[in-house]
Amino acid sequence: MADVGARLDHVGLAVADLAAAVSWFCDVFGLVPELTLRVEPLDLSIEMLVHPVYGYRLELLRRPGSQPSRKPGPPAEAALREGYGHVAFDVTDLDAGYDRAVARGARPVMPPGPSPERGVRMAFVADPEGNLIELLHRPPPGQRN
Repeated sequence: MADVGARLDHVGLAVADLAAAVSWFCDVFGLVPELTLRVEPLDLSIEMLVHPVYGYRLELLRRPGSQPSRKPGPPAEAALREGYGHVAFDVTDLDAGYDRAVARGARPVMPPGPSPERGVRMAFVADPEGNLIELLHRPPPGQRN
């Protein structure tokens, strides 16, 4: 297969409260605002957040009149829905990352534990709007059990 030079740039997440979502994702994951956009014909507000070290982006979108979709509960339920079910963040300390998210309003979904992937640990929370978020710690290949 030919390499087209593609790499993941960002994940988009529509939210009900843009300011609250920006604050929460910046506080919990260390993201910083990178870009604010308005698409006037759609009455759409966009906040692009970026991780200052790793460079990944999270695009938060808000359009008046949007309706919440049925949010998944546990990861098994999310796998029954077609489309994007969750976003995952690799954290250096899984237990501390999970505790930080919960302390800042995330709903616990699955506490830290082993992942099906050997040597990787994972946990799930739902952000304050109910979006499913996976936290994982993936050690370098030489350090996995």
